[in-house]
Amino acid sequence: MKKLLATTTALALGAGAAWAQDSEVKIGIILGFTGPIESLTPHMAAGAELAMSEVSESGKLLDGMTVSPVRADSTCIDAGAATAAAERLITSEGVKGIMGADCSGVTGAILSNAAVPNGVVMISPSATSPALSTAEDDGLFFRTAPSDARQGVVMTEILMERGIEEVAVTYTNNDYGKGLADSFAAAFEEAGGTITINAAHEDGKADYSAEVGALASAGGDRLVVAGYVDQGGSGIVRAALDSGAFDTFHFPDGMIGSQLEANFGSEVDGSTGQHPGTDSPGVAKFEEMVGDSFEATSPFAPESYDAAALIMLAMQAAGSVESADYKEHVMDVANAPGEKIFPGELGKALDIIAEGGDIDYVGATAVELIGPGESAGNYREIEFKDGEITTVKFR
Repeated sequence: MKKLLATTTALALGAGAAWAQDSEVKIGIILGFTGPIESLTPHMAAGAELAMSEVSESGKLLDGMTVSPVRADSTCIDAGAATAAAERLITSEGVKGIMGADCSGVTGAILSNAAVPNGVVMISPSATSPALSTAEDDGLFFRTAPSDARQGVVMTEILMERGIEEVAVTYTNNDYGKGLADSFAAAFEEAGGTITINAAHEDGKADYSAEVGALASAGGDRLVVAGYVDQGGSGIVRAALDSGAFDTFHFPDGMIGSQLEANFGSEVDGSTGQHPGTDSPGVAKFEEMVGDSFEATSPFAPESYDAAALIMLAMQAAGSVESADYKEHVMDVANAPGEKIFPGELGKALDIIAEGGDIDYVGATAVELIGPGESAGNYREIEFKDGEITTVKFR
């Protein structure tokens, strides 16, 4: 099938060379530049824009198209504002694909209210709710971060291996938090663990003493905080430390980043966590490309590079920038068979596709898309030591 598609692609590229020369395609970047993960999104956007610059500078997309990123703010939490922002990208800016969104709730809202009605491909680098696996998407939605169905299992393995069999859980009261908390609870209890309390918290509060009081009363060997580092998650941790309720924590992906170090440093030494990540050759190449221009190791920055890359490679495979044409090619360029493609090799990949060959995009995160277009999943296990996030291993 890939050989047939490749032949079709070569013919389409030849036919489209005249109109594509020196033209521009816009790709939207919709992330929470304000809101509960605003310390992470600048690095995510920079990752996506790095891939777009690489393709533009190669001059090889559809025989000469340049790629222009257009940013929009999802807020991460306001579905109405996120949908309006996405509509602007599609109708006013004319984007031909969307790198995003970020948080699961706004991603689902954009998908159902803007992307599907307008027939626009979305590839999210960070929306992890298991519910998105079964969303009605007309084949338009993909993600380079694994589902929290997988993260719940990984969390369980990390805690059990450390002999932590009784935990309290607090989660941000939205699709992401609830989905992750439910996934973790199912996996942890199946493994023989006990959850003393599984309680939601609201973001944006000045005082979390009541929530921490309930968590402390329930007890546990560790507090799992499935929240956001720039919002209620950090508020919960601060209240727990100040009251002496807990002194070690387990942090899922929404809590991990340089801001967590800045907020707590050595106060949370011994705490653990995980976020999507890999030690594949691709991530080393990505970090080398990035240098000190932004934080290459910031959660979801590599996934953002890969999400943008997949959109552009699928366009090349389809010989078209239209989502209706290239949505069928995303899985093809992401998976075997084909020549493996790493960060910094997007121009090479575009050449191979133009010549009728196959690629297997590995990227910065060892991309492998399964099922309904989502990542098979790799995780970086972390631990706080001397006030810093350190890598334990990759899973």
